[in-house]
Amino acid sequence: MSQTPASPPHAGRREWTALAVLCLPLLIVSMDVSVLFFAVPHIAEALSPSATQLLWMFDVYGFVLAGLLLTMGGLADRIGRRRLLLVGAVAFGAASVLAAYAPSAGWLIAARALLGVGGATLMPSTLAIIRSLFADDAERARAVGVWSAVMAGGVGIGPVIAGVLLEHFWWGSVFLVNVPVMVALLVAAPFLLPESRSLTTRVDVASSLLSMLAILPVVHVLKEIAADGWSAGLLPYAVVGLGAAVAFVRRQSRIECPMVDPSLFAHRGFGGSLAVQVIAMFGVMGNAVLMTQYLQSVLGFSPLSAALWSLLPSVAVGAAAPTAAAVSLRVGRPVVMATGFVVAAVGFVAMRAVGADSSVWVALIGAALVAMGLVSVATLVTEYAIGVAPAERAGSVSALVETAGELGGALGMAVLGSILGAVYAVRLGVLLPAALPPAAREAALQTLGEAGVVAGQVGGAQGSAVLAAARTAYVDGMHVTDLVGAALLLGGAVVALAALPRHRDAGREKAPQGSVTVGRRVG
Repeated sequence: MSQTPASPPHAGRREWTALAVLCLPLLIVSMDVSVLFFAVPHIAEALSPSATQLLWMFDVYGFVLAGLLLTMGGLADRIGRRRLLLVGAVAFGAASVLAAYAPSAGWLIAARALLGVGGATLMPSTLAIIRSLFADDAERARAVGVWSAVMAGGVGIGPVIAGVLLEHFWWGSVFLVNVPVMVALLVAAPFLLPESRSLTTRVDVASSLLSMLAILPVVHVLKEIAADGWSAGLLPYAVVGLGAAVAFVRRQSRIECPMVDPSLFAHRGFGGSLAVQVIAMFGVMGNAVLMTQYLQSVLGFSPLSAALWSLLPSVAVGAAAPTAAAVSLRVGRPVVMATGFVVAAVGFVAMRAVGADSSVWVALIGAALVAMGLVSVATLVTEYAIGVAPAERAGSVSALVETAGELGGALGMAVLGSILGAVYAVRLGVLLPAALPPAAREAALQTLGEAGVVAGQVGGAQGSAVLAAARTAYVDGMHVTDLVGAALLLGGAVVALAALPRHRDAGREKAPQGSVTVGRRVG
C-alpha cells in the first residue's frame, strides 16, 4: 500500500522568535541605504569632503552590496548560513564604529564600503535561514511576508531615525545605532537559529569576479543615467559590464559547481520570477525618486517632515505583504502578483492627480497603492524562488533574487528619472520668464533643485515666477512618468500570469542529499 507523504513540520514559538531575530539585521541593512540623507550637511561641515567624495559616500555602500550578493550567497551555502550571518554581524558592527568615528572623508568612504560587505553577507543569509526554519508552505509564505515588510520599512525608517538622532547627537550616531542591534544578533543567533550548509557547493573565484565585473559597472551606468543622462564616457563601463555578464553566464553552464545553477531555469517559472522581481523593484525605486523630490521640492516639506509623511504608506505595506502571501495559497501566486501589479499601476495613475499645490494626501494615497501592490509582488517572488530552490542552493538563490531587485531598482531610478528630467527640461523651457539671463536659464533647466537656487539668486517677482514654473514643469514630468510606470507594471501583470505556474512543483521542495543541517534544530 502507498503511504501518504508526511506533512512538513509546523513552526513553533522558537521558529517565530528566530524570525524576529533575523529581522534585526535586515532592518539595519535596509536602513543604511537611506540613513545618510539627513547626515550629509553635518558630515560636510565636519569632514569637508569634495563633491566626488560626497557622491562616493552615498554610492559605495550600494555598489559593494550589489556586487557581492551572489558571492556571499554562494559562500553561505558553503560554510554555513548561520556562520556567515554571525561573521557579517561582526563586520557590520565593526564597520559602523569605524564610520561613526571617521576622522576624514576617505575613512568614511572606506567604512561605508565595509558596511556594504557586511550587508552582502547578512541579506542572503537571513532568507536562506528562513528556508531552513519554515518547511510548511503557508508558514514560509507568512515568514517571507514579514521579511519583505521589514525590508521595505527599513528604507523608510532610516531617514526618520537619522533625523531624530541628529537633533540630539553628532552625525556619527546614525552609524553607531547599528552596534547594539548587531550585538543582540550575536547573542541570540547561536541559541535560536539552526546551522545548515551544503556538502557539495564550492565557491568559484572566477565566477565571483565575473559577477562583480558584471554588476558594478552596470549599476554605475544606471545611476549616472539617472543623475546626468547618457554620456559617451559611460560606454566603456557598459561594455565591460555586459561582456562580463555574458562570460559569467557561459561559465555557469560549463563548471561543475556553478554559482548560479542553470538547472534552476529549467523549472517553470524560475526565470519568470526573476523578471517579475526586476519589474517590481523598478516600480518601487522609480516611485521613491518621484515622491522624495515632490514632497521636498514641490510641496516644500523639510527632509524630516517628508520622511515622516513617507512612512504612512509603510503602514499599508505592513499588512499587504502577509495578506498577499496568505491569499496566494488559495488562488495561486500568479493571480495575486498580477493583482498587485494592477493595484500599483492604479497608484501610478492616481499620482497624476497631484499638482504643484495639491494636498499631500493625494500623493500619499497613490504612493500607498504603489507600495502595497509592489511589495506584495516582491514578497511572493521571494517566497517562490527560495521555496522552489534546492535546500543546498538556498543562499545563492536568495542572493540571486536580491541582486535582481538591486538591478531593477537601479533601472527604475535611471529610466523613470531620465524621462522625468527630459520632460521637465522641455516644459520649463516654455514656462520660464523670457527676461531670465541665459546662464540662469541653463542652470534652472538642469534640475528642480538648481531652479530653486536660481530663484533665490534672482529674487523678487522673477524669482517667484522661476520657482513656480519649475514646480509646474516637475509635476508635468511626473504625470508623463507615471503613465510610463503604469504601463510597465501592467506588462508585469501579463508576465506574472503568463510565465509563472499557479502551483509550485512539490518535487523540488525536497532537500537533496548534498544538504545538511548541523547542530540542534529549533522547534
